[in-house]
Amino acid sequence: MQAVTTEPNPVALPSADYDHVRRALAFMTGHWRDQPSLDEIAAHLGLSATHLNHVFRRWAGITPKAFLQALTLDHARALLRANTSLLDTAIEVGLSGPGRLHDLFVTHEAMSPGEWKAKGAGLTLSYGFHPSPFGEAIVVTTPRGLAGLGFVDGEDRDVALADMTRRWPNASFHADQAATLLAAHHAFDPVTWQAGEPLRVVFIGSDFEVRVWETLLRIPMGAATTYSSIASHIGKPKAARAVGAAVGRNPISFVVPCHRVIGSTGALTGYHWGLTRKQAMLGWEAARAGTV
Repeated sequence: MQAVTTEPNPVALPSADYDHVRRALAFMTGHWRDQPSLDEIAAHLGLSATHLNHVFRRWAGITPKAFLQALTLDHARALLRANTSLLDTAIEVGLSGPGRLHDLFVTHEAMSPGEWKAKGAGLTLSYGFHPSPFGEAIVVTTPRGLAGLGFVDGEDRDVALADMTRRWPNASFHADQAATLLAAHHAFDPVTWQAGEPLRVVFIGSDFEVRVWETLLRIPMGAATTYSSIASHIGKPKAARAVGAAVGRNPISFVVPCHRVIGSTGALTGYHWGLTRKQAMLGWEAARAGTV
């Protein structure tokens, strides 16, 4: 199953942007207590301070210093404290709040239990590779909507594709860049996040997983929640570990925002597509939600 050549994408940034950001994040994460200066970060990357500043502004709309603030433990704890009312309110009214467009931008449905138990038998899934603000993405669609979204690390597309095919081993996968391009555009370009043109998401999972993923859609942009909070909201207050497993099995990165789930102490905890990418997503969103 070989991928076709990647086509231009409206959300594409200069190809080196995310790699620079990723390396800067790794350095800042290891040294945030020292609050490194822009010159120190740039020197570590082998860039000028001016160039690094321009890269961050182009990528996130904020400076590296502001992004560093978004990575501190205090910021994570602030998100967590604020979340008590944010998540409760969002779930009660069925909306994600003014900073979160998902309930306008995303509509979702679930495959039937039988379709899920069949592990994708009878399903035809298209896949393609597209640029994104967080590195190259693999996008998987069905005729009913977006079913999978993951990321390529180390230019190894085969690993990213295998991560998707193992989820639905009995489905038929075929490369179709044109079929997945629109979903990639909708997922990553905020200009397209409009009620009149929603991105349709198809959940392929157990009933419990689908309930968890639906709850993830209600976490406002710029906010965070915990596994135990999600467990309480779905009526399973003692199922935090099971919730964590379901969050980890979410096949639709970013759009279904499992990156907004953090530890009860405010620690960012792990992420299927890498902790640095999780940090990048939180910072990218925080810039747009006005929280940094």
